[in-house]
Amino acid sequence: MPKTPTFYRAQGYRPEDSVGLLMRRVLSSLAHEIEHQLEASDLTNAQWLPLLRLSMGHGSTVAELARGCELDAGAMTRLLDRLEAKGLCRRVRSVEDRRVVNIELTEEGRAAALGIPVVLSGVQNACLAGFSAEEFETLKSFLRRMLANAPVKSPSSTPLIPGGPHEA
Repeated sequence: MPKTPTFYRAQGYRPEDSVGLLMRRVLSSLAHEIEHQLEASDLTNAQWLPLLRLSMGHGSTVAELARGCELDAGAMTRLLDRLEAKGLCRRVRSVEDRRVVNIELTEEGRAAALGIPVVLSGVQNACLAGFSAEEFETLKSFLRRMLANAPVKSPSSTPLIPGGPHEA
């Protein structure tokens, strides 16, 4: 096992040099711009992810979507209530197991989901302006290595966030 580096020290620690803070600021900037560009679709930053996951077949129940979006089931239920009120999805009881309630996109939900990858791609490409293809691949490699080194693993094995493993 490789030795843990000591890039940071408590003495003289500067938050503005923190990789974590820089990543958080990048993520916040991405989230703000994505939400701004999705305003016309009447989708919030919280709402586009489950809508996209449903459209890609990455979950069909509250529990699956909650895991994939890294939310608790209660928060996901409330989020789906809002999407259902907007006419973007509906709950359908499983015919195989009446205890299971599946979530399906409506026609309006499928149409709204089609625009999400366009916005995500545009916003991320704008943030990556000036990067070479090699630098882009290196950046993704470094971020994946940091995730692998992180002491707390994500509950989702297939996160779908801007720049995640399902996006190039």
